[in-house]
Amino acid sequence: MSALAEQIQSHAEDVLFDRELEDLPADLRWREWMGRIEAVLFASGSPVPRDELQKLVGASVSIDLLIDDIQAELKSRPYELAQISTGWMFRTKVRFADAIKAAADLGNPRAEFNEMEMAVLCAVAYHQPIDRAGLADIFGKEVSRDLIARLRYLKLIADGPRAPRRGAPHTFVTTPEFLTMFDLQSLRELPELDLTLENLSQ
Repeated sequence: MSALAEQIQSHAEDVLFDRELEDLPADLRWREWMGRIEAVLFASGSPVPRDELQKLVGASVSIDLLIDDIQAELKSRPYELAQISTGWMFRTKVRFADAIKAAADLGNPRAEFNEMEMAVLCAVAYHQPIDRAGLADIFGKEVSRDLIARLRYLKLIADGPRAPRRGAPHTFVTTPEFLTMFDLQSLRELPELDLTLENLSQ
């Protein structure tokens, strides 16, 4: 599609979807924008980035202020609006975890990992970018390609920069999906652990 065609399509979409809502009083306009954001976040199974939310509201509207108002309204609710990785999503509050487990078989994605898979994921998270040779140094043996492939398939790890080794092999890094799974906004929130090579390889 040419640049001109993209501009025409973008303009047409803006005409069909009224972002500015100038025909509404200011208070109703704000409530409508809040409702749009909530609807999109409820419908999404993954964090929605800021630029996607911005498409729902007026060009000069602050997404942060809208998010603040939504969060204030949810203080008494069993779920909350949380910033995860590069976007926002709804999640149940931690104090209701036992009630959810008791009443519904929703599965626990973390429990699906075996010990070695979790250890490799942990090694990548704390030592990234790291290549297969680096993982072998940690575990004292080669990490299977099938295990790496599974973590890739789950979108928890991805290719990082090439390692400064002979042949410049690809390294592995964690992904936004990793942050989402473990309820982290960034890698800075990883707990401080004693991750010496000896401890990880045990």
